[in-house]
Order: sequence, then C-alpha cells, then structure tokens
Amino acid sequence: MAIVTFSVASAAIDEKRSEGVALLPRESLRSLAARSAFAGRAAIVTGAAGAFGSATLRLLRYLGADAVGIDRVPSAGVVTCDVTDDEQVRAAVAEAVERLGRLDTLIHYAGVGPVVDVGQPADAAVREALEVNLLGTWRVTAAALPALLDARGRVIVTASLLAGVTMPFSAAYTVSKRALTAYADVLRVEYGTHLGVTTVYPGYVDTAIHDRSRAAGVALDGLVPAESVRDTVLTVVGAAAAPMAPRDVASSRSGTAAFWLARHAPGVLDQAMAARLRRLVRAQAFESAGLAAGLRHRHGANGCGTAAADARGAGAGAADA
Repeated sequence: MAIVTFSVASAAIDEKRSEGVALLPRESLRSLAARSAFAGRAAIVTGAAGAFGSATLRLLRYLGADAVGIDRVPSAGVVTCDVTDDEQVRAAVAEAVERLGRLDTLIHYAGVGPVVDVGQPADAAVREALEVNLLGTWRVTAAALPALLDARGRVIVTASLLAGVTMPFSAAYTVSKRALTAYADVLRVEYGTHLGVTTVYPGYVDTAIHDRSRAAGVALDGLVPAESVRDTVLTVVGAAAAPMAPRDVASSRSGTAAFWLARHAPGVLDQAMAARLRRLVRAQAFESAGLAAGLRHRHGANGCGTAAADARGAGAGAADA
C-alpha cells in the first residue's frame, strides 16, 4: 500500500506545485557543466568519506569548484574531524576555510543510522544519532557561519524522508532528522537575509548507513521509495546551484509524493505504513530479529492478534493486495 499511496499522491502534487516541497528542474552533469554552475566556488562537504559525500566532492571538483571534505575517516582532500567534538569541529572548519580562501557552500551529509525500540529508555545509540545527525550539523554550521555570511553563501542540510515517513525501529534516526529539519527552518528565519538554506529529503538509498538495521534483522527495504546515490547527489548539487535557494527538496518523484503526503495527509500515510508493516510481520519478515520480538507479539504474528487489529488490517491493507 505504501508504494500505491505514493503513486496516487504524485497526481495530487501536479495540482499543488506551489505547496510544500519544491519541484526543481532535473539537473544532470551536462546541464550543470554547461552553465559553469560551480566555477570558482568554494565548498565544504561533511561526511566526505561516505557514499554521498565522496561522490559530491568528485562532482563539485569536476564542475570547477574548490572543495574540501570533513570526515573522521582520513583521505586525500579531507580534513579529519569528529563532528561530535566541538574543538575538532572548530579547528577542522578553520583549516578548510583557510585552504579554500573563502566559503560559498556548506553541504551536510555526516550521519548515523542506529536502530532502537522506541519503548525502551534512550541509550547510547539514541544519543549518538542526536550528537552526529543534529548537533554535528549545528556545530559545523556555526563554525562555518562567519565565512558563509561574508560570501552570502548556501547551506544544504541532508535530512531524510524518514523525517516525515515514520518507520519502526528508526526512532533515534527519525527524531534526529526531524529535529534537523527544524534546525534548518530556524536557521533560514534568522539568517535568511544573508544565507540560503535548503533541506534535502532522500528516500531509501542502499549505503552503509543501513548496515546496522540489516545486522539487527530489521532492514526496511521497500517501505520507502528506493533511490540511487546519483539521485541524492544531483539533487543536492542542483539545489546548491539554483539561482534562488529552494526550501525543501526531495530526490525523486516518488520521494516528492511521500514528502507531500507527510505534510498534507499524514494520517493516510500512517495507515499505509501500518498496513504494510502488518503484512511484513505476518510474512515473518522480522522473524530472526530479537529487536522485533515485541512488535511481532503486538501484531499477532503467531495468529494471536486481536479481532480489532485484523479488522483494521483488512480495511487499510486492501490497496496493498
């Protein structure tokens, strides 16, 4: 039902282009290169050793930008830094700006994806998600802000569709990413006269951030629109190159549909996800996952669910058949 719902929402988006997420012209390597979008511009990219960050660095340099990465994994052209450490962040950003000579664009990718049971007390995994995904972005932006304001620059914050499309076991990640979108919104309000701020919402991209959910047996492949690294990178770089900074951008048409639903019809989206989850549990999708034991019991995976739950499932799941 989730994918069906996204498809239905796509039609609604065509009628409401002025509301919610921006629908940018689709950028390509050719279109970006043809207009010399980044010639002479200076950029910092966090999470530079990851799939998104490393690809973005290569693309920015190809397009003529002078780009420096920040990551805790050292590599060529990357300043080593743990974004959870205030002193390291200040030193790394200062070093990057010194190398570049100025700063026009700051792109945030640094993130982690722990899986947790939201019914349990917040643990180290929850604190890690908040420290890296939310406060890491905050720290780096604050350190880079003087240089960005001097250049009337851009900040691109990479959130996630999970900031609005709620999934089980993703509470630490979802809370950190939803809070991150609020941070971007307030940054835009306070500094928008001198700074462009864009939030990007990728869907499911098969990268190392999902290793923990796979290891725990609760991978959620197929529950949100699948996208490629290329989709996200071109969306981020295209937003950074746009004449006016877009506010919110998804990485694909199906992602735009999901974002629209999350903003305008969250109840419909909740029902779609609940129906899909019931089907997965009853199909024993999480059978080997200790983390999902309580979820399996609550959904009556062994045939002991309540009549009310079955009735809800029959009604909400009809479109998923």
